[in-house]
Amino acid sequence: MNIQFRAPHLLACLAIALPLAASANAILDGYQAETKGTFSAAAGEKLYNTVGPKQLSCSSCHTSSPKNVGKHAKTNKAIDPMAPSVNPKRFSDSAQVEKWFKRNCNDALGRVCTTQEKGDFVSYMLSVK
Repeated sequence: MNIQFRAPHLLACLAIALPLAASANAILDGYQAETKGTFSAAAGEKLYNTVGPKQLSCSSCHTSSPKNVGKHAKTNKAIDPMAPSVNPKRFSDSAQVEKWFKRNCNDALGRVCTTQEKGDFVSYMLSVK
């Protein structure tokens, strides 16, 4: 296969992937505007692995690596990978992101996540390559 044949395919893939990656960054920018602070991927990783009062963490269902397919703790239903590097649809819809933060923060941590925690979490997910 020569470079002339590959280039259009590469450009098509980039045209599809870049807007999705930009969406995750747009969500992060929204959190940034609310907090006026900086986010930490390390703090997001810590949050991902924090075990809450129900003995659950994000990694309970999403595995220790956000790049892997997870499995719901109760239903055993497959869960697509969390990392946008593997699953470009993840963090592409702000309404869905907020829905899942609301549900999963309550389930895993027993409380609502702060905007700072959401920003740290998304920063961590964006750092996973």
